[in-house]
Amino acid sequence: MCDMYSDKISRVLYIYSMLMRGQILKKKELVQDIGVSARSIQRDLENIRDFLDKKYVKEGYGSQLIYNYHEKGYCLEEYTQLRLSYDEVLAISKILLESRAFTKREMMYILDKLIEDYIPWESRAAINDMLNNERFHYIELCNCNAFLDKLTPLSQAIRENRIIRIKYDKLEESATVERRLEPLAILFSEYYFYLVGFIENMNKTETFENSEDIFPTIYRIDQIQHIEVLEEHFRIPYANRFEEGEYRKHFQYLYDGKPQKVRFKYTGTSVESVLDYLPTARILNEENGVYLMEAEVFGKGIDMWVRSQGDNITEFQVI
Repeated sequence: MCDMYSDKISRVLYIYSMLMRGQILKKKELVQDIGVSARSIQRDLENIRDFLDKKYVKEGYGSQLIYNYHEKGYCLEEYTQLRLSYDEVLAISKILLESRAFTKREMMYILDKLIEDYIPWESRAAINDMLNNERFHYIELCNCNAFLDKLTPLSQAIRENRIIRIKYDKLEESATVERRLEPLAILFSEYYFYLVGFIENMNKTETFENSEDIFPTIYRIDQIQHIEVLEEHFRIPYANRFEEGEYRKHFQYLYDGKPQKVRFKYTGTSVESVLDYLPTARILNEENGVYLMEAEVFGKGIDMWVRSQGDNITEFQVI
C-alpha cells in the first residue's frame, strides 16, 4: 500500500474515500497504513478540510471534517442548514457594528468569534478587509458598561418566572436604586438592551408620573450593577402573558408611558419609512402626496420621533 499511495494526490484521495464511506480515521493508524510521516497525514487532512469548507461556502451544503473526541479519530459530519454563510456573517457583522450596542472589547470579541467559527481560513482575510475600517473607528457609547454576563441570569429568571433583586443606576438622577422585579423580557432598541419587568412592592404614586400605569417598567441592562436571582417565583396567567413582539410594535425608543392613539399628516418622500418605524401605523387617506396616518403607541417615545421628522409631520394630535 505504501507504493500505491506514496504520492500526495493518491494519498489524499485514499483518505477522502475512506471518510466518505463513514470511517473514523486515526492519525497513528494512517501513518502505519500509508507509510508517511504524521506531519504529512496532518497536511492531507487539512487539505481535505479546506476543500470541504470551500465547497460549502460555494454550494451552501456538504460535509465538514471534524475530530471526534469520543472515538479519538477524524470523520465527516454533515453541515446543518443553521451554519452561517460568508454573506450572512458579513451582514450580521455590519449590523452589529452599526448597532454600537457593546463596549469595544465585547464587540471585537463577538466579531472575532463569528469569523473564527464560520469563515474558512482562506476567506478570513477577505471578510476582515471588509470590516477592518469600521472596527478600527468603532466608538463606544457614552456611559455604556459591559453587560453580556448579565444576560444569562436574566434569561434564566425570565424562563423560570423567578423574582430578581437588582441594583440599578438611574442616569437622570445620578443615583443607585434597588428593585425587586418580576422579569418579563429582554429587548433591544436604539443602541441599548433593556430588561422589561414589573416592580414589586413599589409606591407608584411617589415613584411614577402616572400612578395608574399597569404596564411594566424598562431598565437599561448595561446600567444594572448587580443581579440576584431569588428562589421566589411569580405567576402570570397564560392569557396575560407578556408578548415581546406585540409590545415592541407600540414603543418608540422604549420610553415608559400610557397607551395612546395618535393621528398626523406626513408629507415626506417615503411613507414606507413611517410604516416600517411605526408597525401599528395605517394610512387613512392620501391626497396630493399628503398622507393622513394613525397609529397606536405607548409612552413618550412618539414625541421624540415626531420631532426628529421636522416639517414632514404636521397636525400631530392624540385622539
